[in-house]
Amino acid sequence: MPIDAAQALAAEPRTGVITWDHKDVQLYHLGIGAGRPATDPDELRYTLESRLHVLPSFATVAGDGAPEVIGGLSMPGIDVDLARVLHGGQSIELHRPLPVRGTATVAGRIVAVYDKGTAAVLVMRTEAVDADGPLWTSEARIFVRGEGGWGGDRGPAGRLDPPAGDPHRTVECPIREDQALLYRLSGDWNPLHADPGFARRAGFDRPVLHGLCTYGMTLKAVVDTLLDGDVTRVRGYSARFAGVVFPGETLRIRMWREEGRVRVEAGAVDRGDAPVLADTVVEHS
Repeated sequence: MPIDAAQALAAEPRTGVITWDHKDVQLYHLGIGAGRPATDPDELRYTLESRLHVLPSFATVAGDGAPEVIGGLSMPGIDVDLARVLHGGQSIELHRPLPVRGTATVAGRIVAVYDKGTAAVLVMRTEAVDADGPLWTSEARIFVRGEGGWGGDRGPAGRLDPPAGDPHRTVECPIREDQALLYRLSGDWNPLHADPGFARRAGFDRPVLHGLCTYGMTLKAVVDTLLDGDVTRVRGYSARFAGVVFPGETLRIRMWREEGRVRVEAGAVDRGDAPVLADTVVEHS
């Protein structure tokens, strides 16, 4: 089996130093659709360096930009075909607001390997610390098709009960045809999001948008509509990637207020609200 669970779990954390500045933050924000309309004061908070704040989901690309999915696939005991890999879910816990410019030490390791029968799920945890202490802890769930069935722990179900009642807010976000091409400049070079031939080999008729791009778009919608545009109120954010969305489609984001958190679901309008993000929670102050 290309995944050696015992070796992956026993491996020492992989550490490194990352840096970022306002240009990295601005590029990320543009990659998730910020800046429309370009002169809107609310959008300038994402695009103009003199007013810049940092959406917490920037943590998924901070520094060298390589996503945890790619980092997880290069860990000891992991040897799989990238075309069989999907990003199953992502979570971030914020220890304090992210600075516009920063240097941090990051440590990443595989903390769980689950056997789902027809697939394996790897959980990659990354912790970032700067001179002032912890910044964020994130986890990526990496879904590897065809690598299950060895009789291992199936892991937690992780499914939430559906939100009750009608959503408090609904936002529709058009996705540009070139959105994936712009977003990948933040560091996720997986050809699934740009190369039609590779996308077909992975089972899609055309390139799909990065799950983490949808993840960032959704958090921005919640911050802008229910958190008064204040990124510092976000304490945590988790989502399960329930399906794909294609560049050129429209994302419909539904939000339910709950005590100390917002429940969210996102779907592709063009395909009958086909699920894109599920079991999604934004924890806030």
